[in-house]
Amino acid sequence: MLTGSEIGVVDENAAALGVPRKQLMESSGHAVAQAVRTIADPGDQVTIVAGRGNNGGDALVAARFLDDYDLRVLLLGRPGAISTTIARENWDALQHAEYPAETVTDSAALDLGTPDIVVDAMLGTGIDGDLREPAATAAQAMNESGATVLSVDVPSGLDAETGRLAENAVDADHVVTFHDTKPGLPDLDVPVTVADIGIPDAAELFIERGDLTRLERDPASHKGDNGEVLVVGGGPYTGAPALSAQAALRGGADLVRVACPAVVAREIQSYSENLILRPFDGDHLAPPHVDRLAELAADHDTLIVGPGLGDADATLEAVGDLLSGFEGTAVVDADALSVVPDIETDAELVCTPHQGELLGMGGETAEDWRERADLVESFASEVGQTLLVKGPYDIVSDGEQTRVGRTGNPGMTVGGTGDVLAGVTGALASVQDPLDAAAIAAYTVGSVGDRVVDDRGYGLVATDLLDEIPSVLWQREAEP
Repeated sequence: MLTGSEIGVVDENAAALGVPRKQLMESSGHAVAQAVRTIADPGDQVTIVAGRGNNGGDALVAARFLDDYDLRVLLLGRPGAISTTIARENWDALQHAEYPAETVTDSAALDLGTPDIVVDAMLGTGIDGDLREPAATAAQAMNESGATVLSVDVPSGLDAETGRLAENAVDADHVVTFHDTKPGLPDLDVPVTVADIGIPDAAELFIERGDLTRLERDPASHKGDNGEVLVVGGGPYTGAPALSAQAALRGGADLVRVACPAVVAREIQSYSENLILRPFDGDHLAPPHVDRLAELAADHDTLIVGPGLGDADATLEAVGDLLSGFEGTAVVDADALSVVPDIETDAELVCTPHQGELLGMGGETAEDWRERADLVESFASEVGQTLLVKGPYDIVSDGEQTRVGRTGNPGMTVGGTGDVLAGVTGALASVQDPLDAAAIAAYTVGSVGDRVVDDRGYGLVATDLLDEIPSVLWQREAEP
Protein backbone atom coordinates (compact mmCIF):
# COMPACT_ATOMS: atom_id res chain seq x y z
CA MET A 1 0.00 0.00 0.00
CA LEU A 2 1.27 3.47 -0.92
CA THR A 3 -0.04 6.83 0.26
CA GLY A 4 -0.75 9.59 -2.20
CA SER A 5 2.52 11.37 -1.45
CA GLU A 6 4.47 8.14 -1.75
CA ILE A 7 2.98 7.38 -5.17
CA GLY A 8 4.02 10.87 -6.23
CA VAL A 9 7.60 10.04 -5.24
CA VAL A 10 7.43 6.77 -7.16
CA ASP A 11 6.01 8.49 -10.27
CA GLU A 12 8.86 11.00 -10.28
CA ASN A 13 11.43 8.28 -9.66
CA ALA A 14 10.00 6.36 -12.62
CA ALA A 15 10.50 9.46 -14.76
CA ALA A 16 14.10 9.66 -13.59
CA LEU A 17 14.51 6.04 -14.67
CA GLY A 18 13.19 6.79 -18.16
CA VAL A 19 9.46 6.15 -17.79
CA PRO A 20 7.96 9.65 -18.07
CA ARG A 21 4.67 10.73 -16.52
CA LYS A 22 3.15 11.16 -19.97
CA GLN A 23 3.71 7.47 -20.64
CA LEU A 24 2.26 6.58 -17.23
CA MET A 25 -0.82 8.69 -17.95
CA GLU A 26 -1.33 6.89 -21.24
CA SER A 27 -1.14 3.54 -19.45
CA SER A 28 -3.48 4.77 -16.72
CA GLY A 29 -5.98 5.89 -19.34
CA HIS A 30 -5.87 2.47 -20.96
CA ALA A 31 -6.56 0.91 -17.55
CA VAL A 32 -9.55 3.22 -16.98
CA ALA A 33 -10.97 2.37 -20.39
CA GLN A 34 -10.54 -1.32 -19.70
CA ALA A 35 -12.35 -0.92 -16.38
CA VAL A 36 -15.23 0.80 -18.16
CA ARG A 37 -15.44 -2.06 -20.64
CA THR A 38 -15.78 -4.59 -17.81
CA ILE A 39 -18.89 -2.90 -16.39
CA ALA A 40 -20.53 -1.35 -19.48
CA ASP A 41 -22.18 -2.74 -22.57
CA PRO A 42 -21.43 -1.34 -26.02
CA GLY A 43 -23.66 1.63 -26.70
CA ASP A 44 -24.10 2.50 -23.01
CA GLN A 45 -23.95 6.18 -22.16
CA VAL A 46 -20.65 6.88 -20.40
CA THR A 47 -20.03 10.29 -18.86
CA ILE A 48 -16.56 11.27 -17.73
CA VAL A 49 -16.37 14.01 -15.10
CA ALA A 50 -12.77 15.21 -15.16
CA GLY A 51 -10.90 17.55 -12.88
CA ARG A 52 -8.08 19.82 -13.96
CA GLY A 53 -5.20 17.72 -12.66
CA ASN A 54 -3.52 14.48 -13.64
CA ASN A 55 -6.43 12.45 -12.26
CA GLY A 56 -8.65 14.12 -14.84
CA GLY A 57 -5.90 13.66 -17.42
CA ASP A 58 -6.04 9.89 -16.93
CA ALA A 59 -9.74 9.91 -17.81
CA LEU A 60 -9.19 12.21 -20.79
CA VAL A 61 -6.84 9.57 -22.18
CA ALA A 62 -9.46 6.91 -21.50
CA ALA A 63 -12.01 8.84 -23.60
CA ARG A 64 -10.01 8.10 -26.75
CA PHE A 65 -10.51 4.37 -26.19
CA LEU A 66 -14.25 4.44 -25.59
CA ASP A 67 -15.54 4.85 -29.13
CA ASP A 68 -17.95 1.95 -28.67
CA TYR A 69 -19.97 3.95 -26.14
CA ASP A 70 -22.21 6.98 -26.12
CA LEU A 71 -19.51 9.19 -24.66
CA ARG A 72 -19.71 12.57 -22.97
CA VAL A 73 -16.78 14.37 -21.29
CA LEU A 74 -17.31 17.13 -18.71
CA LEU A 75 -14.32 19.20 -17.63
CA LEU A 76 -14.84 20.92 -14.28
CA GLY A 77 -13.42 24.38 -14.86
CA ARG A 78 -11.78 26.23 -17.68
CA PRO A 79 -9.25 24.48 -19.93
CA GLY A 80 -6.75 27.26 -19.26
CA ALA A 81 -6.75 26.23 -15.60
CA ILE A 82 -5.68 22.63 -16.28
CA SER A 83 -2.75 22.31 -13.92
CA THR A 84 -0.29 20.07 -15.79
CA THR A 85 1.11 20.07 -19.28
CA ILE A 86 0.30 16.43 -19.98
CA ALA A 87 -3.32 16.73 -18.84
CA ARG A 88 -3.74 19.83 -21.02
CA GLU A 89 -2.27 17.98 -24.01
CA ASN A 90 -4.86 15.24 -23.59
CA TRP A 91 -7.69 17.79 -23.38
CA ASP A 92 -6.38 19.37 -26.58
CA ALA A 93 -6.26 15.95 -28.23
CA LEU A 94 -9.98 15.48 -27.54
CA GLN A 95 -10.70 18.90 -29.02
CA HIS A 96 -8.72 18.21 -32.20
CA ALA A 97 -10.44 14.85 -32.65
CA GLU A 98 -13.84 16.48 -31.95
CA TYR A 99 -14.83 14.24 -29.08
CA PRO A 100 -18.00 15.39 -27.24
CA ALA A 101 -16.19 17.38 -24.57
CA GLU A 102 -17.62 20.35 -22.73
CA THR A 103 -16.68 22.55 -19.79
CA VAL A 104 -18.55 23.23 -16.55
CA THR A 105 -17.55 26.60 -15.13
CA ASP A 106 -20.56 27.07 -12.85
CA SER A 107 -21.60 24.25 -10.52
CA ALA A 108 -25.21 25.47 -10.68
CA ALA A 109 -25.19 24.71 -14.40
CA LEU A 110 -23.96 21.13 -13.99
CA ASP A 111 -26.28 18.68 -15.76
CA LEU A 112 -25.09 15.11 -15.36
CA GLY A 113 -27.96 13.74 -17.41
CA THR A 114 -28.91 10.08 -17.13
CA PRO A 115 -25.77 8.10 -17.96
CA ASP A 116 -25.35 4.38 -17.44
CA ILE A 117 -21.75 4.83 -16.26
CA VAL A 118 -20.11 7.83 -14.63
CA VAL A 119 -16.33 8.02 -14.47
CA ASP A 120 -15.31 10.04 -11.42
CA ALA A 121 -11.94 11.61 -12.28
CA MET A 122 -12.34 14.87 -10.42
CA LEU A 123 -9.75 14.62 -7.68
CA GLY A 124 -6.96 12.14 -7.12
CA THR A 125 -4.55 11.34 -4.32
CA GLY A 126 -3.45 14.88 -3.51
CA ILE A 127 -6.51 16.23 -1.68
CA ASP A 128 -7.85 16.19 1.86
CA GLY A 129 -10.92 17.52 3.62
CA ASP A 130 -14.46 17.88 2.32
CA LEU A 131 -15.13 18.45 -1.36
CA ARG A 132 -15.49 22.03 -2.52
CA GLU A 133 -17.34 23.37 -5.53
CA PRO A 134 -17.76 22.41 -8.28
CA ALA A 135 -16.67 18.91 -7.21
CA ALA A 136 -19.17 18.90 -4.31
CA THR A 137 -22.15 19.43 -6.60
CA ALA A 138 -20.82 16.92 -9.12
CA ALA A 139 -20.32 14.31 -6.40
CA GLN A 140 -23.87 14.84 -5.15
CA ALA A 141 -25.20 14.43 -8.67
CA MET A 142 -23.25 11.19 -9.12
CA ASN A 143 -24.43 9.83 -5.77
CA GLU A 144 -28.08 10.65 -6.54
CA SER A 145 -28.00 9.28 -10.06
CA GLY A 146 -28.84 5.72 -10.94
CA ALA A 147 -25.53 5.37 -12.76
CA THR A 148 -22.74 2.96 -11.90
CA VAL A 149 -19.87 5.11 -10.64
CA LEU A 150 -16.28 4.18 -11.50
CA SER A 151 -13.68 6.25 -9.61
CA VAL A 152 -10.20 6.80 -10.99
CA ASP A 153 -7.36 6.03 -8.54
CA VAL A 154 -9.47 6.94 -5.47
CA PRO A 155 -13.05 8.21 -5.08
CA SER A 156 -13.03 12.01 -5.04
CA GLY A 157 -13.11 12.91 -1.36
CA LEU A 158 -10.92 10.06 -0.13
CA ASP A 159 -7.76 11.31 1.59
CA ALA A 160 -5.07 9.02 0.24
CA GLU A 161 -2.71 9.90 3.11
CA THR A 162 -5.00 8.94 5.98
CA GLY A 163 -7.75 6.90 4.35
CA ARG A 164 -10.39 9.33 5.64
CA LEU A 165 -13.49 9.60 3.46
CA ALA A 166 -15.13 13.03 3.38
CA GLU A 167 -18.82 13.21 4.24
CA ASN A 168 -19.64 14.52 0.76
CA ALA A 169 -17.28 12.16 -1.09
CA VAL A 170 -18.23 10.25 -4.22
CA ASP A 171 -19.93 6.95 -3.38
CA ALA A 172 -18.10 4.73 -5.85
CA ASP A 173 -19.33 1.37 -7.10
CA HIS A 174 -15.95 0.44 -8.59
CA VAL A 175 -12.43 1.85 -8.30
CA VAL A 176 -9.51 1.43 -10.65
CA THR A 177 -6.29 2.46 -8.94
CA PHE A 178 -2.72 2.39 -10.20
CA HIS A 179 0.44 0.48 -9.28
CA ASP A 180 -0.62 -0.25 -5.69
CA THR A 181 -3.62 0.13 -3.44
CA LYS A 182 -4.07 3.31 -1.37
CA PRO A 183 -5.13 3.96 2.24
CA GLY A 184 -8.88 3.77 2.66
CA LEU A 185 -9.59 1.70 -0.44
CA PRO A 186 -9.79 -1.66 1.39
CA ASP A 187 -12.47 -0.15 3.66
CA LEU A 188 -14.84 0.85 0.85
CA ASP A 189 -16.36 -2.61 0.36
CA VAL A 190 -16.44 -2.16 -3.43
CA PRO A 191 -14.42 -3.88 -6.17
CA VAL A 192 -10.96 -2.29 -6.52
CA THR A 193 -8.79 -3.04 -9.53
CA VAL A 194 -5.07 -2.36 -9.09
CA ALA A 195 -3.74 -1.72 -12.60
CA ASP A 196 -0.13 -2.20 -13.59
CA ILE A 197 0.78 0.95 -15.53
CA GLY A 198 4.43 0.17 -16.14
CA ILE A 199 6.11 1.70 -13.10
CA PRO A 200 9.26 -0.41 -12.63
CA ASP A 201 10.06 -1.94 -9.25
CA ALA A 202 13.28 0.07 -9.43
CA ALA A 203 11.27 3.26 -8.84
CA GLU A 204 10.64 2.09 -5.29
CA LEU A 205 14.08 0.56 -4.75
CA PHE A 206 16.47 3.18 -6.10
CA ILE A 207 16.71 6.61 -4.50
CA GLU A 208 16.11 9.17 -7.22
CA ARG A 209 15.02 12.77 -7.64
CA GLY A 210 11.45 11.87 -6.71
CA ASP A 211 12.55 11.37 -3.13
CA LEU A 212 13.36 15.07 -2.97
CA THR A 213 9.67 15.85 -3.45
CA ARG A 214 9.16 14.77 0.16
CA LEU A 215 10.79 18.06 1.18
CA GLU A 216 8.72 21.15 1.74
CA ARG A 217 8.96 24.25 3.89
CA ASP A 218 6.08 26.20 5.37
CA PRO A 219 6.27 29.81 4.12
CA ALA A 220 5.09 30.94 7.56
CA SER A 221 7.71 28.96 9.50
CA HIS A 222 9.84 30.57 12.21
CA LYS A 223 13.37 30.00 13.45
CA GLY A 224 13.60 26.48 14.79
CA ASP A 225 10.56 25.12 12.95
CA ASN A 226 12.80 23.45 10.37
CA GLY A 227 15.04 21.67 12.82
CA GLU A 228 17.49 22.20 15.64
CA VAL A 229 20.48 19.87 15.60
CA LEU A 230 23.06 19.11 18.28
CA VAL A 231 26.42 17.72 17.16
CA VAL A 232 28.40 15.95 19.88
CA GLY A 233 31.92 15.58 18.57
CA GLY A 234 35.49 16.73 18.61
CA GLY A 235 38.44 16.21 20.89
CA PRO A 236 41.06 14.28 18.94
CA TYR A 237 39.74 15.89 15.74
CA THR A 238 38.26 19.32 15.12
CA GLY A 239 37.39 19.32 11.42
CA ALA A 240 34.86 16.48 11.62
CA PRO A 241 32.30 18.11 13.94
CA ALA A 242 32.68 21.41 12.10
CA LEU A 243 31.94 19.70 8.78
CA SER A 244 28.90 17.90 10.19
CA ALA A 245 27.54 21.07 11.72
CA GLN A 246 28.00 23.14 8.58
CA ALA A 247 26.44 20.37 6.48
CA ALA A 248 23.43 20.29 8.82
CA LEU A 249 22.93 24.01 8.20
CA ARG A 250 23.27 23.51 4.46
CA GLY A 251 20.84 20.62 4.75
CA GLY A 252 18.13 22.96 6.01
CA ALA A 253 18.37 22.96 9.81
CA ASP A 254 17.61 26.35 11.35
CA LEU A 255 19.96 26.05 14.31
CA VAL A 256 22.99 23.84 14.84
CA ARG A 257 24.96 23.62 18.05
CA VAL A 258 28.23 21.78 18.64
CA ALA A 259 28.97 20.26 22.03
CA CYS A 260 32.70 19.62 22.21
CA PRO A 261 35.65 19.57 24.66
CA ALA A 262 36.58 23.06 25.77
CA VAL A 263 40.17 22.67 24.56
CA VAL A 264 39.03 22.52 20.93
CA ALA A 265 35.98 24.80 21.06
CA ARG A 266 37.80 27.89 19.83
CA GLU A 267 39.31 25.99 16.94
CA ILE A 268 35.94 24.53 15.90
CA GLN A 269 34.33 27.96 16.16
CA SER A 270 36.96 29.33 13.79
CA TYR A 271 35.65 27.19 10.95
CA SER A 272 32.44 29.21 10.73
CA GLU A 273 30.73 32.08 12.49
CA ASN A 274 27.43 30.23 11.91
CA LEU A 275 28.22 27.56 14.48
CA ILE A 276 26.97 27.79 18.06
CA LEU A 277 29.35 26.13 20.53
CA ARG A 278 28.47 24.39 23.78
CA PRO A 279 31.86 23.40 25.22
CA PHE A 280 32.32 20.98 28.12
CA ASP A 281 35.35 20.54 30.38
CA GLY A 282 38.32 18.43 29.42
CA ASP A 283 39.96 17.28 26.22
CA HIS A 284 37.65 14.37 25.37
CA LEU A 285 34.11 13.17 25.98
CA ALA A 286 33.75 11.15 29.17
CA PRO A 287 30.93 9.80 31.40
CA PRO A 288 30.82 12.88 33.71
CA HIS A 289 29.65 14.95 30.71
CA VAL A 290 26.64 12.79 29.88
CA ASP A 291 24.04 14.38 32.14
CA ARG A 292 24.62 17.85 30.72
CA LEU A 293 24.69 16.58 27.16
CA ALA A 294 21.46 14.66 27.71
CA GLU A 295 19.76 17.87 28.83
CA LEU A 296 21.07 19.67 25.76
CA ALA A 297 20.04 16.87 23.41
CA ALA A 298 16.50 16.81 24.79
CA ASP A 299 16.03 20.38 23.52
CA HIS A 300 16.97 19.47 19.93
CA ASP A 301 15.14 17.69 17.15
CA THR A 302 18.12 15.56 16.20
CA LEU A 303 21.37 14.52 17.86
CA ILE A 304 24.48 13.74 15.80
CA VAL A 305 27.07 11.86 17.81
CA GLY A 306 30.47 10.63 16.74
CA PRO A 307 32.28 13.05 14.40
CA GLY A 308 35.81 13.53 15.67
CA LEU A 309 35.19 11.98 19.11
CA GLY A 310 37.83 9.27 18.84
CA ASP A 311 37.70 5.81 20.34
CA ALA A 312 39.00 6.24 23.89
CA ASP A 313 37.33 3.80 26.29
CA ALA A 314 35.88 6.61 28.38
CA THR A 315 34.51 8.30 25.28
CA LEU A 316 32.76 5.18 24.02
CA GLU A 317 31.35 4.53 27.49
CA ALA A 318 29.93 8.06 27.50
CA VAL A 319 28.43 7.57 24.03
CA GLY A 320 26.74 4.40 25.22
CA ASP A 321 25.35 6.13 28.29
CA LEU A 322 24.11 9.09 26.25
CA LEU A 323 22.34 6.97 23.64
CA SER A 324 20.92 4.56 26.21
CA GLY A 325 19.05 7.34 27.94
CA PHE A 326 18.08 9.27 24.80
CA GLU A 327 14.53 9.06 23.45
CA GLY A 328 14.72 11.18 20.30
CA THR A 329 16.32 10.74 16.88
CA ALA A 330 20.08 10.42 16.65
CA VAL A 331 22.54 10.04 13.80
CA VAL A 332 25.48 7.89 14.87
CA ASP A 333 28.73 8.06 12.93
CA ALA A 334 32.42 7.18 13.08
CA ASP A 335 33.81 5.59 16.26
CA ALA A 336 30.49 5.97 18.07
CA LEU A 337 29.02 3.28 15.82
CA SER A 338 30.80 0.52 17.73
CA VAL A 339 28.57 0.91 20.79
CA VAL A 340 25.24 0.59 18.96
CA PRO A 341 24.87 -3.22 18.98
CA ASP A 342 25.46 -3.38 22.75
CA ILE A 343 23.02 -0.74 23.97
CA GLU A 344 19.32 -0.73 24.66
CA THR A 345 17.66 2.54 23.78
CA ASP A 346 14.26 4.04 23.03
CA ALA A 347 15.92 6.38 20.55
CA GLU A 348 15.52 6.10 16.79
CA LEU A 349 19.06 5.79 15.46
CA VAL A 350 20.34 6.35 11.96
CA CYS A 351 23.73 4.66 11.78
CA THR A 352 26.03 5.73 8.93
CA PRO A 353 28.88 3.22 8.68
CA HIS A 354 31.13 2.49 5.76
CA GLN A 355 31.52 -1.20 5.11
CA GLY A 356 34.53 -1.58 7.42
CA GLU A 357 32.61 0.05 10.26
CA LEU A 358 29.63 -2.18 9.48
CA LEU A 359 31.83 -5.23 9.98
CA GLY A 360 33.05 -3.74 13.25
CA MET A 361 29.45 -3.45 14.40
CA GLY A 362 28.90 -7.16 13.73
CA GLY A 363 27.25 -6.86 10.34
CA GLU A 364 28.18 -8.55 7.07
CA THR A 365 28.94 -7.25 3.61
CA ALA A 366 29.40 -8.57 0.08
CA GLU A 367 30.78 -7.36 -3.23
CA ASP A 368 27.48 -7.66 -5.08
CA TRP A 369 25.21 -4.78 -4.10
CA ARG A 370 22.07 -6.92 -4.21
CA GLU A 371 23.53 -9.43 -1.79
CA ARG A 372 24.84 -6.58 0.35
CA ALA A 373 21.37 -5.02 0.45
CA ASP A 374 19.93 -8.25 1.82
CA LEU A 375 22.67 -8.46 4.46
CA VAL A 376 22.16 -4.84 5.52
CA GLU A 377 18.40 -5.30 5.78
CA SER A 378 18.90 -8.36 7.96
CA PHE A 379 21.36 -6.56 10.24
CA ALA A 380 19.13 -3.48 10.48
CA SER A 381 16.32 -5.76 11.61
CA GLU A 382 18.62 -7.37 14.16
CA VAL A 383 19.73 -4.09 15.74
CA GLY A 384 16.29 -2.51 15.34
CA GLN A 385 17.64 0.71 13.82
CA THR A 386 18.07 2.39 10.46
CA LEU A 387 21.35 1.82 8.63
CA LEU A 388 22.90 3.93 5.88
CA VAL A 389 25.83 1.86 4.71
CA LYS A 390 28.12 3.91 2.50
CA GLY A 391 29.70 2.54 -0.64
CA PRO A 392 29.57 2.70 -4.45
CA TYR A 393 25.94 1.69 -3.89
CA ASP A 394 24.63 3.19 -0.66
CA ILE A 395 22.29 0.79 1.15
CA VAL A 396 19.62 2.30 3.38
CA SER A 397 17.41 -0.01 5.43
CA ASP A 398 15.31 -0.06 8.58
CA GLY A 399 14.98 -3.84 8.48
CA GLU A 400 11.63 -3.73 6.69
CA GLN A 401 12.17 -1.41 3.74
CA THR A 402 15.43 -1.08 1.83
CA ARG A 403 16.51 1.63 -0.59
CA VAL A 404 19.59 1.83 -2.77
CA GLY A 405 21.48 5.00 -3.71
CA ARG A 406 23.63 5.18 -6.82
CA THR A 407 25.00 8.72 -6.69
CA GLY A 408 28.60 9.46 -5.77
CA ASN A 409 32.00 8.66 -7.25
CA PRO A 410 35.53 7.54 -6.29
CA GLY A 411 36.56 11.11 -5.54
CA MET A 412 34.42 10.95 -2.41
CA THR A 413 36.76 8.51 -0.70
CA VAL A 414 38.52 11.59 0.68
CA GLY A 415 38.26 12.10 4.43
CA GLY A 416 35.40 14.24 5.73
CA THR A 417 32.70 13.33 3.23
CA GLY A 418 31.17 10.98 5.80
CA ASP A 419 30.98 13.85 8.27
CA VAL A 420 29.13 15.89 5.65
CA LEU A 421 26.72 13.01 5.11
CA ALA A 422 26.08 12.71 8.86
CA GLY A 423 25.28 16.42 9.04
CA VAL A 424 22.84 16.39 6.14
CA THR A 425 21.19 13.27 7.55
CA GLY A 426 20.81 14.98 10.92
CA ALA A 427 19.17 18.02 9.38
CA LEU A 428 16.74 15.94 7.34
CA ALA A 429 15.95 13.65 10.28
CA SER A 430 14.57 16.72 12.03
CA VAL A 431 11.72 16.89 9.50
CA GLN A 432 11.56 13.41 7.92
CA ASP A 433 11.29 9.89 9.24
CA PRO A 434 14.69 8.18 9.64
CA LEU A 435 14.55 6.01 6.52
CA ASP A 436 13.55 8.87 4.23
CA ALA A 437 16.06 11.22 5.85
CA ALA A 438 18.89 8.76 5.28
CA ALA A 439 17.81 8.06 1.70
CA ILE A 440 17.54 11.72 0.74
CA ALA A 441 20.86 12.50 2.43
CA ALA A 442 22.65 9.71 0.57
CA TYR A 443 21.22 10.86 -2.75
CA THR A 444 22.02 14.51 -2.04
CA VAL A 445 25.61 14.16 -0.89
CA GLY A 446 26.38 11.75 -3.70
CA SER A 447 24.83 14.11 -6.26
CA VAL A 448 26.83 17.00 -4.86
CA GLY A 449 30.01 14.96 -5.16
CA ASP A 450 29.15 14.16 -8.76
CA ARG A 451 28.64 17.85 -9.54
CA VAL A 452 31.96 18.80 -7.98
CA VAL A 453 33.88 16.10 -9.84
CA ASP A 454 32.15 16.92 -13.12
CA ASP A 455 33.17 20.54 -12.65
CA ARG A 456 36.67 20.17 -11.24
CA GLY A 457 37.75 16.56 -11.53
CA TYR A 458 39.07 14.35 -8.75
CA GLY A 459 40.95 15.84 -5.84
CA LEU A 460 37.92 17.33 -4.12
CA VAL A 461 37.94 17.99 -0.38
CA ALA A 462 34.97 17.70 1.93
CA THR A 463 34.44 21.45 2.20
CA ASP A 464 33.88 21.55 -1.57
CA LEU A 465 30.58 19.80 -0.98
CA LEU A 466 29.02 22.25 1.44
CA ASP A 467 27.93 25.10 -0.81
CA GLU A 468 26.36 22.75 -3.38
CA ILE A 469 24.05 20.96 -0.93
CA PRO A 470 21.12 23.45 -1.07
CA SER A 471 21.11 23.48 -4.86
CA VAL A 472 20.54 19.73 -4.98
CA LEU A 473 17.95 19.68 -2.20
CA TRP A 474 15.86 22.68 -3.21
CA GLN A 475 16.59 23.81 -6.79
CA ARG A 476 15.21 20.65 -8.29
CA GLU A 477 13.35 20.28 -11.56
CA ALA A 478 10.44 17.84 -11.69
CA GLU A 479 8.81 16.57 -14.82
CA PRO A 480 5.55 18.47 -15.52
